[in-house]
Amino acid sequence: MTKIIAMAGKGGTGKTTTSALLTRYLLKNKLTPFLLVDADANANLNELLNLEVDVTLGQIRKELKSELPPNVTRDQFMEMKIHQALIEDTGFDLLVMGQPDGPGCYCAANQYLAMTMDKLSPNYKFILVDNEAGMEHLSRMNIRSVDYLLVTSDPSARGILTAKRISDITEPLGLEVKNQYLLVNRAPQPVPPALQGKIDEAIADSGMTLGGIIPSSDVLINQELSGESYLNLKDTDDIILTVNEIFDGIFS
Repeated sequence: MTKIIAMAGKGGTGKTTTSALLTRYLLKNKLTPFLLVDADANANLNELLNLEVDVTLGQIRKELKSELPPNVTRDQFMEMKIHQALIEDTGFDLLVMGQPDGPGCYCAANQYLAMTMDKLSPNYKFILVDNEAGMEHLSRMNIRSVDYLLVTSDPSARGILTAKRISDITEPLGLEVKNQYLLVNRAPQPVPPALQGKIDEAIADSGMTLGGIIPSSDVLINQELSGESYLNLKDTDDIILTVNEIFDGIFS
């Protein structure tokens, strides 16, 4: 059965970076095939993986406003276009949401994505959703059950508090979350006692488990600046050893 992995967290906490590192992990451990869904309007997961995006769901939505081919329903046309939008790579596919229908709304694009994911999911072991800030997007995508919710935070009191709030709203949104993990990105080493205290407090007061603390990394910064894919990071890089150990604890 396909397992859903969802990223969550406020903007700028490293959701996309974590998604790229997790993509590398899933490939290296042969947990394939899987589907990546870049559900952030400011889509850039493809850039960290060095993949070209030709078609997004937002662009497909605009095509629906024009005249459709004869004897083709809107549902058939949308499903055909979404399959065309799939970026296929070795071991995984990528689907990019792109810009929404209007301010803050994906509307028809979400409706058809949900429909298509239902049909696509049997083809994959995992579906990894890199969300925009907040959790409402999962609800709009009609995802009601999440196997692994990875809530990211930056190393700040406000970031940790926001992560806890995101965890707290899963139940009101009607989401069944089987496993929740907090990941603290770009943390100083060693972790300051005050930060560790905020982390411990958030864990104690929520349904989250501490997945891990990921240190800041010049390797990741240089990889992004050079335009090189995160998939090409070396197995011996300290940051890769760290995140692999974290992901082993979550997915093993």
